[in-house]
Amino acid sequence: MNKRPLQQPEILYDDDYLLVVNKPAGVIVQGDKTGDPTLMDMARAYLQNAYPQKQIFIGLPHRLDRPTSGALILTKKKSILKQMNKMFHSGKVRKTYWAVVNKKPPKNKDTLEHYLWKNEQQNKSYALDYPKPGSKEASLTYKYLGNYKNKFHLLEIYLHTGRHHQIRAQLLRIGCRIIGDMKYGYPKAIPDKSIMLHARRIAFFHPVTNEKIIIFAKPPKGEIWDYFYQKFKNHK
Repeated sequence: MNKRPLQQPEILYDDDYLLVVNKPAGVIVQGDKTGDPTLMDMARAYLQNAYPQKQIFIGLPHRLDRPTSGALILTKKKSILKQMNKMFHSGKVRKTYWAVVNKKPPKNKDTLEHYLWKNEQQNKSYALDYPKPGSKEASLTYKYLGNYKNKFHLLEIYLHTGRHHQIRAQLLRIGCRIIGDMKYGYPKAIPDKSIMLHARRIAFFHPVTNEKIIIFAKPPKGEIWDYFYQKFKNHK
């Protein structure tokens, strides 16, 4: 049986130095053992078509998990990749996520601080109250935005650190499971294997022009996402 064609990423920003795309859920960013088409492949094809006379370079200063959607920055020059890497490591790139979870969290707004430990065999992270060998500090702030049919609850999340599966693990620690995320305890998969975690907003100062750049990515199509987008699309 032929696989359904993957959705192409929406271009959110494009200049001589940076390319920002809205990564579709289910598309892997870099190649792995599956051999599936990657976001990097798609971005390269877009640039070759849009700028046929230019030599193509694509740098990847950060990543999104395969089942996650949203804003992803790529660089067009090696020197810009180095600058963006430094900006990410120093916390100068501010990322805001939307997550749809199965229950309302204990508080309408809170900062979660844990120690994240990654189990390499499971490719899964655990949020701990106390450090253990190999764990790293993890911090995020969430805000409760609203619900749909009293079953699906939208959280806005600001990351203070960038750890492996950080949002997924920390939300599980407070009893909130992301819709579709069976790896972190949700009982049922979404048919397209996505999870309802979306990189909604990314903000930074341009590494060349120093202009403040704020980019919003529209969440995937679907009944639940459509409801929340219409209700909160003007939320800044």
